[in-house]
Amino acid sequence: MPEVLERRLLDGRLVLQLLPAAAYSARDPAQWQTLGVTLERQRGVHAIDSDRREDFDTWPGTLALTPKGVEVFSESASGGEYLLARWQGEAPLIAGQQRLQSPGHARALALGREARRLLLASETDELALEQCALAFIGLPQQTRASSAASLRLGQVLQQIADEYAQPLSLAQLAVTYGHNELRLLRDFSRGVGMTPHAWISEVRLQAARRLLEQTDLPLAAIALDSGFAHQSHLGSALRKTLGLTPRQYRLQFHNRAG
Repeated sequence: MPEVLERRLLDGRLVLQLLPAAAYSARDPAQWQTLGVTLERQRGVHAIDSDRREDFDTWPGTLALTPKGVEVFSESASGGEYLLARWQGEAPLIAGQQRLQSPGHARALALGREARRLLLASETDELALEQCALAFIGLPQQTRASSAASLRLGQVLQQIADEYAQPLSLAQLAVTYGHNELRLLRDFSRGVGMTPHAWISEVRLQAARRLLEQTDLPLAAIALDSGFAHQSHLGSALRKTLGLTPRQYRLQFHNRAG
């Protein structure tokens, strides 16, 4: 099972965690302020500062701030990769005592992906990681809660999740969305924080990472099964996103697991 990657920064005042895509049931303690961003779509049930459980369907690029004193229970059968920062500094990240969510936060998603790259690196660049983490926890000062995205955009995300290994065009996705390609491109970018093409590449990369972690399949087979045109295409995508070749990623993961 993939492990949680954790780094303590700023003399322990800030804990940065990369939570894997795996089933979980957890209760977040209320003594820390927490800030998180979904790197993959997540679905499950949660209870916010109460015993009342509600279904949730959280899109990639959703920034969530939980103030100190607010307890959150969350449970999912499949999970989804998630970057979480726990802040124990004196100053609150944002005023108020309510949990806030802001979907389609492009800056949060970009910082989450950069933090992921730094956390997965074979050698830790402490300064770069601290700078990235500080930029991330500074986001609530620039953020206002926004409305939930439409059901139809969720259907587009589901289509990508189901068909990522096949060729997908903007026209095909627009049919699912029920509007033209220009409207889809605008609404998807606003709602998710990435273009449809960029998100399809991210989903394919996540699929390839899991095959690298969990199987001994040849790299060429993993590339094709994940929707990449060929092995070198997978290699360039992984290097660009995580700074590792597929072989390096597989070896590093197996070394951690051992």
